[in-house]
Amino acid sequence: MYLLYTLTLFTLITGTLLYLTRARWLDTFRSIPHLYAQLPTTFAGDAEAGLTSSTFDLSGNVASGDSRGGLDQAAKREILRIMQRRRLPFDEARRAYMEQRFADNGIGADGRPRDPKFVSFS
Repeated sequence: MYLLYTLTLFTLITGTLLYLTRARWLDTFRSIPHLYAQLPTTFAGDAEAGLTSSTFDLSGNVASGDSRGGLDQAAKREILRIMQRRRLPFDEARRAYMEQRFADNGIGADGRPRDPKFVSFS
């Protein structure tokens, strides 16, 4: 019984100390690239991270000094993950990401909804 109280108290004290001193030790984890990779926040950063190609060219945005925040953060994270895990170039990873999004939203590979109630007049 005393062992349980001792372990609980020790865990609470350790957790509190780690939380209060996180500004000192958290940067050590950010410097390790495989544990934490900060996403770029500008079009120039996106281009440097490899999120550009001849068919998806960001050089116009960079050359014009576009001050917007770059590409969508969630999409960038997922596309970079696909590029690393499947070892695909940017265009193929972007295609795989869009196909997965289409499938998640009930859209077929041909671009038509999979809804059986869907009626199309051509």
